[in-house]
Amino acid sequence: MSDFVSFSQLSLSEPVQRSVDELGFTELTPIQAQILPHTLAGQDAIGQAQTGTGKTATFLLTIIEALLKRPFTEDEERFLGEPRALIMAPTRELAQQIFSDCAELIRHTDLHSACVMGGVNYESQQHELERGYIDILIATPGRLIDLIHRNLVYLDRLEVLVLDEADRMLDMGFIPDIKRLISRMPPNTDRQSLLFSATFNQDVMNLAYRWLHEPVFVEIEPEHKTSDLVEQRFYLLEEAQKLTALEQIIEADNVEKLIIFANRKDQVKRLYDKLRSRYPVVMLSGDVVQQKRERYLQKFKDGKATILVATDVAGRGIHVDEVSHVVNYTLPDQPDDYVHRIGRTGRAGQTGISISFVSEDDAFNLPALEQHLGTKFDLVQW
Repeated sequence: MSDFVSFSQLSLSEPVQRSVDELGFTELTPIQAQILPHTLAGQDAIGQAQTGTGKTATFLLTIIEALLKRPFTEDEERFLGEPRALIMAPTRELAQQIFSDCAELIRHTDLHSACVMGGVNYESQQHELERGYIDILIATPGRLIDLIHRNLVYLDRLEVLVLDEADRMLDMGFIPDIKRLISRMPPNTDRQSLLFSATFNQDVMNLAYRWLHEPVFVEIEPEHKTSDLVEQRFYLLEEAQKLTALEQIIEADNVEKLIIFANRKDQVKRLYDKLRSRYPVVMLSGDVVQQKRERYLQKFKDGKATILVATDVAGRGIHVDEVSHVVNYTLPDQPDDYVHRIGRTGRAGQTGISISFVSEDDAFNLPALEQHLGTKFDLVQW
């Protein structure tokens, strides 16, 4: 644990400290206090943290300081479209947010940043890339690959790489793209790499250790494992009763938006097929192609579909307000997945209801879950 508590202890360079002061940053958040001492010294790092923990400033400060410490010399050749640092984000909204935070922090330096993402016209982005040297590039993976194919961006001189919300990148099917991008960068021993993720499953860990070089791992515990705003109900029933029980829940008056979780892709598909003729339902699983996923999720967000059936992997990247109910059609094998599932409701100060079906097949997963949450569940006969 670091002893740092304030920004003034980090010995930031003068122009950066000035921006930090203007932004009113004084005390470090827990993730900043634990990661910055390592990353400012050039180490790779993995951070587990939710949004709103100060992680964006953590990686931006690391990048800015690294670039300022090593300015280009007179005789060094630079090329257009050759960023020194790259920040990859899964969504346009996140990329824009990082870009505006970056602009604030580099205001008093002569560093130049640019943001490239899908949904924005190519010409303006091409113009931005050709206007001058880019120090910090913020990008969504798809658009970045397009620009590389058009020979507008080169990653061979990258000094710092940041992957933000790695779990969502995985959920959204971006990993093959990122692998292709990383193959165009200097090896991980010749660049500094940082990876941030709200959740860590085995897949994210495998990627992190493949792409980073001897990283430090910092985990910032969310305040509560399960929200007090979520009422948890457990119903004992036979496997054969589940569908009828589910339909009764769907037809209850107080259901606004409902997410149904099942453990396997085939279970999700079967449920979707059974419900689709009667209800406005969409599904998310690893088998659904990327474009369809985004379309389905948008329908759910807009309320055109009020029911979403999903696997855990697909469910991790879902941030939709107004989800009134979550149904665990099957109890997850991992206690963490349960916490994650029920966290889809009871968001933004609203209350939510989580309903778990416990049949003879699910009962095996109960003891581990109770132990993880330090509680004994009230099981009610359906």
